[in-house]
Amino acid sequence: MGQPLISKLIEMKKILLIEDNDDIRINTKEILELSNYKVIVAADGKIGVEKAISEKPDLIICDIMMPVLDGFGVLHSIHNNESIKNTPFIFLTAKTERNDFRKGMDLGADDYLTKPFTGTELLNAVDIRLKKSESMKMEISSGLEQMQRLMEVSGTKKTLQSLSEDRPVNKYKKKQIIYSEGNHPNRLYYVLKGKVKAYKTNDDGKELVTSLFSPGDFLGYIALLEGTTYKDTAKALEETELAIIPREEFDELVNKNPEVTKKMMQLLAKNISEKENQLLSLAYNSLRKKVAEALIVLQKKYNVDNKKEFVIDMNRESLASIAGTAKESLIRTLGDFQNEKMIEIKPNGAISILNHIKLELLLN
Repeated sequence: MGQPLISKLIEMKKILLIEDNDDIRINTKEILELSNYKVIVAADGKIGVEKAISEKPDLIICDIMMPVLDGFGVLHSIHNNESIKNTPFIFLTAKTERNDFRKGMDLGADDYLTKPFTGTELLNAVDIRLKKSESMKMEISSGLEQMQRLMEVSGTKKTLQSLSEDRPVNKYKKKQIIYSEGNHPNRLYYVLKGKVKAYKTNDDGKELVTSLFSPGDFLGYIALLEGTTYKDTAKALEETELAIIPREEFDELVNKNPEVTKKMMQLLAKNISEKENQLLSLAYNSLRKKVAEALIVLQKKYNVDNKKEFVIDMNRESLASIAGTAKESLIRTLGDFQNEKMIEIKPNGAISILNHIKLELLLN
C-alpha cells in the first residue's frame, strides 16, 4: 500500500518518444512506463515537434531515420523554439548510422543510444540526462521569489517585501512614460500590476519593442548593472503599478556577495540571447513569420494562467512595433491568419489565438 502511494506523490517526469518503428516504439514506451515515467509517443518527426511544443516534455528521445521529418529536422526545430530549446535530447541510431550520430551531437544532441539497446542502457541514459538537466537549471527567473532568494544568498537582512513596505507605489496611466532613453537610472522597478513595454525609436519616429514586462518582472536593471544610461524607453501599455527599490539598496544587494553578481550576470546573458534571437528574426524572417512570432511572444508573456482562449487586446501600432513591421503589413497579415483560421479578430479589434501550434510551426 505504501509504495504506490509514495509513487503517486512523486511528480512523474514526462518523456517524448519519437520513433517510426512500431515494435521499438511500443517496447521502449513500456520500459520507460515501468520505471514511472510518463511517456508521450509520436510516429514521425512532424508530429513529434507538434507534441514537443504542446506537451513541454522533460526529455526527448528521437530516432534519426524517419518519414516526413527526420531526427535532424526535429532537433533543428526544437532548438529554434524558445519554449523547448533547452529540452535534453537523446538520439536513437542504428549501428550502420555511426556517422549520423556524430552529426547529431554536433548539432546539439545531448546523448545517443545505438539500436538494439538494453533496458538498462536506456534507463541509465535517461537518468543521467534528467539529472544533468536538473543540475543545470541555474537560469534566473524575474520575480519576487527569485529576488528573495538572491537576497538570502547575499546575507542581506532586508527582504524585497520589506524594501517595498511603507513605500508609495507609483501608478502609471496607459501610454505614460516610466523612464526615457538617455536618462540616468536611480531605481529598480518591480511590476505589481499591469503591462509595460520597452522600446527604441529611430530618427523617423518608428518604434521597435525590445522587451515586454508583466507582474513579477523587474525592469531597469540593465542600466543599473552597467552603470550607464537607459538604452530604451519604458511605457505603460495599460494602467500599471510599480514598486520602487532605490539604487543604493539594489547596489548593496549586487555587491554583497560574488554569487549574487554571478547570477545577475546570468540574467544579463539571457537578455542578450533574447536580443540576438530578436535581431535574427528581424533580419531573416518573412513577414508572416514575424507576425506569428509576435503573437506567440505575447501569448507566452501574458497568458500566465494558461487560459484556453487567450485574447490579445493591443492596438495595431504596438503590435506592429513588436513584430518589427509596418502597421499596414501587420493588418494585412492578420487578415490572412484569420482566413486560415489560426486567429480570430474580434469586433473590437482584439485577437484570439485559435491554433498556437500552427503559428509556432509556420514556415519562413
